[in-house]
Amino acid sequence: MRFLGRLFSVVCVLSVLSACSDKAESLPIVPYPQDVVIETGSFNALGAKVISEGLDDAEIALVDKFGQQIASASGNKKGLSKIVFRRDDSLEKESYRLEIGNCKAVAYSSSYNGTLYAVMTLMQLMPAGVYSGSYDEEADWTIPCAKINDKPRFGYRGALLDCSRHFFEADEIKKFLDVMAMYKLNRFHWHLTDDHGWRVEIKKYPLLTEVGSIRNGTMIGWDARSNDGIRYGGYYTQEQLRDIVAYAADRGIEIVPEIDLPAHIVSALTAYPHLGCTGGPYNLMTVWDIAKDVLCVGKDSSFEFLEDVLSEVCDIFPYEYIHIGGDECPKIRWENCPKCQARIKELGLKDTDKWTAEHYLQNYVTARVQKFLATKGKKVIGWDEILEGDLAPGATIMSWRGEKGGIEAANKGFDAIMTPCEYCYLNYCQSDKPELEPVGFYEYVPVEKCYNYEPLGGIPQEAHHHILGVQCNVWTEFIATPAHVQYMLLPRMLAISEVQWSCPEDKDFERFKADVISHQMPVLKSLGYTYCKVIED
Repeated sequence: MRFLGRLFSVVCVLSVLSACSDKAESLPIVPYPQDVVIETGSFNALGAKVISEGLDDAEIALVDKFGQQIASASGNKKGLSKIVFRRDDSLEKESYRLEIGNCKAVAYSSSYNGTLYAVMTLMQLMPAGVYSGSYDEEADWTIPCAKINDKPRFGYRGALLDCSRHFFEADEIKKFLDVMAMYKLNRFHWHLTDDHGWRVEIKKYPLLTEVGSIRNGTMIGWDARSNDGIRYGGYYTQEQLRDIVAYAADRGIEIVPEIDLPAHIVSALTAYPHLGCTGGPYNLMTVWDIAKDVLCVGKDSSFEFLEDVLSEVCDIFPYEYIHIGGDECPKIRWENCPKCQARIKELGLKDTDKWTAEHYLQNYVTARVQKFLATKGKKVIGWDEILEGDLAPGATIMSWRGEKGGIEAANKGFDAIMTPCEYCYLNYCQSDKPELEPVGFYEYVPVEKCYNYEPLGGIPQEAHHHILGVQCNVWTEFIATPAHVQYMLLPRMLAISEVQWSCPEDKDFERFKADVISHQMPVLKSLGYTYCKVIED
């Protein structure tokens, strides 16, 4: 009896030590959850039965698909475990709770996105084959028992893809959305128009795509004097756009379309020259530069054009935000345009110590477009340049020229989205050896720098609520193929996802790096994504 008593004591001590050891470990989840408690024991997900309780039809379809993926990746073997998805209306909109026991895992949520994120977390704990439905008899299906309470730090978790400089087919956009959903991003900022190509069908103005979507060649490498002489173009029909909107919605993603104005609009001027200050002729740009030509805002017909275009855009994209650009607007055409100068005089705009009358004219354009979009139930997002002058209340600022614009916006009472180029521009090099990188921008933004970005730095506590979230951007001047997009995006988007989702105290770059190398890269490889391996060095 004394021996058995000592044995029992030893077993208890070992169990406690084992439990402590388990709790000291982390789970291979990106972005890392807000609250994780790892417990003793494990859950075998092989052939697990997936059950819905109290969910709506869309969630049931999502959960059923998840069950089919498990079945396929399990070789259709029947296991003894269950995964149950249940409604819990006490949870916040995008939050979820997981209780993983020895034989049963239960996921709680109050919304479609919460259910989706529970699914994505569970999939990351399973073999890579669950994503593709491929069976691997050597795969390990055991998951540590754990309790996870999770919700995002920020409500806006975005990624931008520029489809003006280079056009990407609808299926390629869907693959971009797929990887966003895997890592719980929920806003796709779609840059659809610029000086280099108009990519969205507008039925009232067919020349926008018949003429404005095709340029006469593209600059070769860094040599602005060069041109490959190859006609280049493409656009999305409204039918395609609506299909992509639905596809994104199934993945918990809202699309924020960008119609850039009043600058970056040469593609529209080429199609309809009367919209410019000089009357043209205009040609789509073939070099990566900022055009001097902008929309003539002295003409009422220009605003009629904008309202017509934006009306069709609002009809296609059902969500609250429309991005109107507002960046990099040269004022030289307005300075020399009699109609624009007449508009300045009519409005009583004057130069000040800080801004010219033309800056205030752009404020007028922003406010007028903002007022129109409000009649459609939409809100405006603009790049941080729209702060120059006296911006009317209600616009959301996207801070790209560093963090200054976001800080200024928050301090002035404007909502802001942080996307500073030095942390969030994923078209910049990932290596400090640019000669080893594809042709592109030579600025250096490694994975660790992305990961360590703190979006609330420099912002007073009382203004924190104005920072809606964080966005990473892929500008495609030098990125012509889907594989190159993926290479620049991955794995840096995973690092940004933890900035968007995880609390600072839950972040650990060494844990993140190990998880990406051991778990995320095999998944990305199995799905056919191209990714940069510099993190492995």
